Amino acid sequence: MGDILSTYGPEILRAFWVTIRLALVAGIGSLVIGTFIAVMRMSPVRVLRLLGTWYVNVFRNTPLTLLMVFSILGLTYILGLNLDQQDITQNALRWSAVMLSVYHAAFVCEALRSGVNTVPVGQAEAARSIGLTFSQSMREVILPQAFRGAVAPLGSNFIALIKNTTVTAVIVAAEAGGLMQKIIENETGTLSVFLIFAIGFVILTLPLGVFFTSLSRRLAVKR
Repeated sequence: MGDILSTYGPEILRAFWVTIRLALVAGIGSLVIGTFIAVMRMSPVRVLRLLGTWYVNVFRNTPLTLLMVFSILGLTYILGLNLDQQDITQNALRWSAVMLSVYHAAFVCEALRSGVNTVPVGQAEAARSIGLTFSQSMREVILPQAFRGAVAPLGSNFIALIKNTTVTAVIVAAEAGGLMQKIIENETGTLSVFLIFAIGFVILTLPLGVFFTSLSRRLAVKR
C-alpha cells in the first residue's frame, strides 16, 4: 500500500478532487431538476403530472452505466453534441455531470414528494384560502417545509451520487473510479488499491451521513 501511495499519491488526490467537483455540480443539477419534476408531479395540470411520472419511471429504471455510454456513443459521436470541443476528457466529464444530474433528479423528486407528505393538508388549504396560486403556494408554503422534511432522503441521495461517480469510469478515467481501474491494470496489489480508494470514499461519505442525520433531527417538526 505504501508503494502505491508513494507512486500514485498526487494522482489519487487529483482524482478525488475531480470526484468532489463532479459530485457537487451533479448534486446541484439534480436538486434543481428534481425540484422542477416534483412540482410537475404535484401539478393540477394532468399533462404535467404525466410527464413528471414518465420522467421518474424512465430514469429510475434505466441503468446509470447505460446513460453514461449513451452520452458518449449516442450524443457525442453520433449526434455530434460536444460540451467541450477542445478536450475529450472535459467533454466526458461534463456529460458525466449531466447524466448524474438527470439520473439522480428522479430520486430527488421522490424524496421531495415524501417531504411534501410531512406537510399537513391544512397548510395547502390555508394557502388556497388566502388566494395563493398553485405556484405561489408551492414556493411560499409547501416546498420550504417539504425540504425540511426531506433532509434525510436528500442526504442519502447525495451520498449515493458520490458513490455513483465511479460509474463515470466507463467513459473517463479522470475521477477516482477511473484511476482505480488504471492502477489495478498497472499494479499487482489489487487489494491494496481497493482499500485505498474504499477508505477515500468512506472519508468523503461518512461525515456527510453524520451531518445529514444530525441536520434532519434538528429540523424535524414535532407534531
